[in-house]
Amino acid sequence: MAGPIDIPKSDHDLSPTTADRLLSPFHRFMRFEAAGGVLLILCALSAMVWANSGWAASYNELFYQNKVTVGFGDWALSKPFILWINDLLMAVFFLLVGLEIKREVLVGELQSPRKAALPIAAAIGGMAIPGLVYALVNMGQGSMSGWGVPMATDIAFALGVLALCGSRVPLSVRVFLTSLAIVDDLGALLVIAVFYTEKIGVTYLGYAGGLLMLMAILNAIGVRRVLVYMLLGLVVWYFVLKSGVHATIAGLLVAMTIPAKTRVDQARYSGFVRSMLERFDADSKGSERTWTTGRQQSAVLAIEDAGHKVETPVRRLEHSLIPWVAFLILPVFALANAGVPVSGGGEDEAAASVWSSRALWGVVLGLLVGKPVGVFGFAWLAHKMGIGVLPEGASWRHVFGAAWLSGIGFTMALFIANLAFQSETDLDA
Repeated sequence: MAGPIDIPKSDHDLSPTTADRLLSPFHRFMRFEAAGGVLLILCALSAMVWANSGWAASYNELFYQNKVTVGFGDWALSKPFILWINDLLMAVFFLLVGLEIKREVLVGELQSPRKAALPIAAAIGGMAIPGLVYALVNMGQGSMSGWGVPMATDIAFALGVLALCGSRVPLSVRVFLTSLAIVDDLGALLVIAVFYTEKIGVTYLGYAGGLLMLMAILNAIGVRRVLVYMLLGLVVWYFVLKSGVHATIAGLLVAMTIPAKTRVDQARYSGFVRSMLERFDADSKGSERTWTTGRQQSAVLAIEDAGHKVETPVRRLEHSLIPWVAFLILPVFALANAGVPVSGGGEDEAAASVWSSRALWGVVLGLLVGKPVGVFGFAWLAHKMGIGVLPEGASWRHVFGAAWLSGIGFTMALFIANLAFQSETDLDA
């Protein structure tokens, strides 16, 4: 027998609170990111095994020697598979990061200045101190260029580990760690744009800027079709790539132009949904059937259509990208970049060189020591100075644990390492 229909009785029941608007997408984000973090770990381990097995040649051939050509004429791009992954797929990842930053600023932890101050301060400390530790270890060495490697947090890995703790960790701590990682990623993107871009093609950068301005105008005049922004965004990516600035920056810039406001009046939406629920309820009174009538199905479809219209393009695009990023883009990135030969055959001397590399120990100490000290220390200072407040329901013990988890820097560390190091020994480290 069908159970009773639970129909909201007031506007309060129908209208989500600010917390609901934040936590609804956040729960979804956590669910996918945690599961994706486990897959990311498996892909990284698989890459290590593959690159150190008898099939190592096939690994190098697939990712580093196999060229893929896309386009035609002067617009054609011919790159090894690894560069399509690092330049194009990771631009989609940074598009998602940009959308998350936008959401956090509008309705999330970064909306309130005092709530935002703690993760922002923690992120600044978590970027500055690891970079300083790395610089101290590599002072005067050729590997000094890798100071940006230990700066960023791998959000997928960190949330994957945090998920293993279950309900013992307050949700506010997970939101804090996510906000911290998002600010970290923004900082890492700025570092890439400023310090790891060698030559800038001003003309192409101007083309990209013009298209971004056009997208901002389309946003302002009410164009809300996500497909329009994605097609223009692809052209922006091409121009940024040709300019010499790392192409992933395009993802963040495009995210800033996606419309974030709903075009449906919330009060009218609430009244419309209530009327549809009443129509649904009218056909179910006094009936024990387990199927719906035509009127009921019509009401359900009308509610679904209205829900689609009231959802903002930013949230709609974010929801659609999360599973692709968590289960395809980041795992493929890990598989393509984590396959580092560690030893074997006549390579013992090379392996010893890797383990004695200052770059390796700079990154290790930066992540394991600098990151927790920087995150916890700057968060504590912000709280003591009255700038920021602790997440609701969290203690300093929770913040300390989150600080240690922020030292997981796999994805972004690999990404920046590929830009920073010219030496194979430093890159392998």
